[in-house]
Amino acid sequence: MEGDHWPHGSCDGAGQSLARLRDRASQFFEGLSVAELARETHRHLWISDWLRVSDDYRTLAESAHQNRSAWVAREAWLCSLTALEVVRSLSCPGDVESAGLADEVGISLRGFEAEAGLAIERVKIDCFDQGALAGFFLPALRREASAPTVICLSDEDITLGSMMSRLLPASLCGTMSLLLVDAGNSTVHRSFKPEHRLQYWLDYLEARPDVDARRIAIYGEGEGACHASRLALSDRRIAAAVCDGGLLTPVMRRASLRWMTGVGQAIPDGASTGLLPPSRRLPCPLLMVVGSRSMIWEQDALDLQAGYRQTGADCSVVVPNNVRHPLGEVENFIAVDDFVFEWLDSKLGSARQLDPVTYL
Repeated sequence: MEGDHWPHGSCDGAGQSLARLRDRASQFFEGLSVAELARETHRHLWISDWLRVSDDYRTLAESAHQNRSAWVAREAWLCSLTALEVVRSLSCPGDVESAGLADEVGISLRGFEAEAGLAIERVKIDCFDQGALAGFFLPALRREASAPTVICLSDEDITLGSMMSRLLPASLCGTMSLLLVDAGNSTVHRSFKPEHRLQYWLDYLEARPDVDARRIAIYGEGEGACHASRLALSDRRIAAAVCDGGLLTPVMRRASLRWMTGVGQAIPDGASTGLLPPSRRLPCPLLMVVGSRSMIWEQDALDLQAGYRQTGADCSVVVPNNVRHPLGEVENFIAVDDFVFEWLDSKLGSARQLDPVTYL
């Protein structure tokens, strides 16, 4: 990554600089190799470079604010967030360079919120004697009388702050609002099933005049992908779902059984789990993202898709080009997020229909 050749340090306020930066970040991920990631000096150099990119855009945003160039400042804050998410993708526990990453993300989010005139609403729902739910509502920047809305579910490993800073730049080119909630953490009593908690959020969205209740989708990452499947199965108000299609639950049950009994072997990377497909099918269009996002294997997703397609159901699969290395997995989140929102737009809006299987 040669700093002089990277498009940072300027913004026109029309979104072109953000698009260029996201394109270059995507190219950066596509060019990574396992051998390069294994070299700590390379990884730390990349982290430092991307932190510098973020700092440059942050400085530009602050300068644009002083000059009352709100559109330039807004785009610069989004560029800063994008660079910080690249840093997060490259970072490992204990990295000194990225120790203050959460604070940096918070500064950029607050800066964007102030410049965009866009209220990132902190929402709290009282579930009577069951406790309370909390989340964030991000209204569509390109307003309609009532906009399609995506409920985005995080989990313990994918924080709301990380999801917000990653999805916000990807979603702004469309007309969708986002409701970000933590599928696991709430004060609601644990006996209350996750899908029942999520139905409270559906009720909340239906009551908002700026939400099109006929176009509400659900998108889950990590364990949230499992919760998203359960909600889509149990509530027909969901118009589209990005989730695990119900595959994760039997995987978790089998892993738990292996742990309790000590019987069975680990499943090799990329192999099918040999599971029977879920007995119930989602009544809405389904997209499965293979890999760490939804914790499902490619072959399992393709097998489930084949069953769906035999009945004429709408089921798509996207297979990211992830790079594995000893410390984990690096995903080209730019390409994956862009595809997910393009797919959602094709189901909730007027975008073109996509191929049933996509390899990124």
